[in-house]
Amino acid sequence: MITRERTSSGGPFEERFGYCRAVRVGNQIHVSGTAAVEPDGRVTSGGVGAQTARCLRIIGDALADLGGSLADVVRVRIYITDIGQYEATGEHLRAAFGAHPPAATMVEVSGLIDPEMLVEIEVDAVIAEAD
Repeated sequence: MITRERTSSGGPFEERFGYCRAVRVGNQIHVSGTAAVEPDGRVTSGGVGAQTARCLRIIGDALADLGGSLADVVRVRIYITDIGQYEATGEHLRAAFGAHPPAATMVEVSGLIDPEMLVEIEVDAVIAEAD
């Protein structure tokens, strides 16, 4: 029997739209598209770089809740509203994944659920099976 574990970040859209931040199935963790939302519900200010850093912190917390880490990420998808700002995401992605770079895709989208959101990131991770 395959077990599933879920975690929530408490973000405003999770309950409203019926999803969770991440699901672990066996040794895989799938993290939902994650935007830069602060604990008080506001969108992170400071541009796409600051929002990328916030997204990665939220994702890192979700992975940790389910027994993983950013080092376990094998696939990352970045949705950005202005592809001209891609460099501002790169420094944060390099810092987050370091010596463990995942496969990646970045695409420009016409908009996200809140017009203040400039980037949304989702990841898939594979972690070691428990002995």
